[in-house]
Amino acid sequence: MSDLPPGRRTCLYSPAQMDALIDDMARQAAGLLTGRTQITIVGILRRGAPLADRLHARLADTWGLSGCVRLDLKIKRYADDLTLLHPDTQLTENPAHASLDLSGHTVLVVDDVMYHGHSMLRAVDYLARRQPAEIRTVVLVDRGASKLPVRTDIVGVRLDIAPPDIIECNVPPYEASFRIDLLQPE
Repeated sequence: MSDLPPGRRTCLYSPAQMDALIDDMARQAAGLLTGRTQITIVGILRRGAPLADRLHARLADTWGLSGCVRLDLKIKRYADDLTLLHPDTQLTENPAHASLDLSGHTVLVVDDVMYHGHSMLRAVDYLARRQPAEIRTVVLVDRGASKLPVRTDIVGVRLDIAPPDIIECNVPPYEASFRIDLLQPE
């Protein structure tokens, strides 16, 4: 635990509450996907990918939406502590996606936190060039601080917090416990 940024942490959502959030997000997604036959669920690496896996499983198990395609995109701008890593949002294309054709697909793009919107905008731009029928955005936490014209279609929870504070989405396999913490840096 010593590699975590210093500061005061408060658990905002426990593992049981997180399961309820995912259930609700799956319910919302099922409503958007009714009647769609070609569905692609795209997770933004890192934590958006295992969240996409959880959402995909709930859609199949609870709502009978099986046969969805699962992809991941590697996009990086900020470190987990919101330190700017790249002045421009970096998308690393998987060579297998170079000829990806999403014609007729409804695409759900899943990420952990919507902060300023850079990662989601880059993902939507990349996927739109693959000609899907529609793109819907899904985030576990929307901080309500987007600076770009990106909206979220499905939100687990909206948390309006002070700018220096950090939302830590703890998502297995990257962390041991599935939870949301508020970090107030020292």
